[in-house]
Amino acid sequence: MSGTANPERLRRQWVSKLLWPVVALALLAGYNLVATEGFFGLRWLDGHLYGPSIDVLKNGSLVMLLSLGMTLVIATGGVDLSVGALMALSGAVAAGLIEQGSMSLGVLLAVALAVCVLAGAWNGLLVAVFRVQPLVATLVLMVAGRGVAMLITEGRRITIRRIYEAYDQFVFIGNGFLFYLPVAVTIVAAMLLATVLLTRKTALGMFIEAVGDNDTASRYSGVNARVVKFAAYTFSGLCAGIAGLIYASNIRTADASKAGMFLELDAIMAVVIGGTALTGGRFYLLGSIAGALLIQMLTTTMLMHGISSDEALVPKALVVVAVCLLQSAEFRRRVAALSLPIRRVAGRRSAP
Repeated sequence: MSGTANPERLRRQWVSKLLWPVVALALLAGYNLVATEGFFGLRWLDGHLYGPSIDVLKNGSLVMLLSLGMTLVIATGGVDLSVGALMALSGAVAAGLIEQGSMSLGVLLAVALAVCVLAGAWNGLLVAVFRVQPLVATLVLMVAGRGVAMLITEGRRITIRRIYEAYDQFVFIGNGFLFYLPVAVTIVAAMLLATVLLTRKTALGMFIEAVGDNDTASRYSGVNARVVKFAAYTFSGLCAGIAGLIYASNIRTADASKAGMFLELDAIMAVVIGGTALTGGRFYLLGSIAGALLIQMLTTTMLMHGISSDEALVPKALVVVAVCLLQSAEFRRRVAALSLPIRRVAGRRSAP
């Protein structure tokens, strides 16, 4: 199992997996430095930093949050297609409570997140206890979750206005600044730190990787695979709920039909780019964050060059495929084998 591997080998593997998304990020950043005017330009206004690069961090916070939960789910050998719908559900619950004007900010946030945690726990129950295929179990909530959000909002977009008591506090989550950066960035940093501590400073991370590597062997080793899977899906629901609150706060609206649409796919791509295999096992949280940043930077780059979001899907897919191929040891081995005859010929020609 992964947890029994040599520490030095694990370190080299970690560096190798993180290398390629970071290289891709660096290459894209270099391109923007040369070809995208003003991409790294920063403005200081009212004590806050603004600019396209700050927007990458702010807008990418949604996928980064989703990718944290998705990483743990995929590491157990599963997948969570419902995170986009849970974003819509979280925003709908929060906006509905704000519209009623009967709760403080802390209470309504707790209620919205509790709903998403329960939804994530439902996924975990279906997958871990009732052995429903993760694709099927989460697909059910992907459809039903957005339907429940539509019921809460009565099929309309709830606009959060200043007339509501918790307006300013709620809007601060998606539009405010903390430590000179958007609050959303601080939330992502806090969630990343908490997830790293939870999975790397306790036995939970080893249990997750053991279950993903070999469910049966982990159970015979004394690991409660059901509890591990249940916890992973529950945590994914929490991450989706936080992302939904940030999204609704940012646009000051609960839009059940659009919130989180297709972001589950971006989260899965970020996890794969970051080096975590869809078959489960060893996972790389920092790699997933780097993958999410790469996806968002690529999207921002294309928008600044006048490419529409619909047209951007093709180059985004090509970049994802390229990074995944570079991560594949088998692909690199085959490329090296193909280039060997060329190197031999070049060596003979340069010989005296």
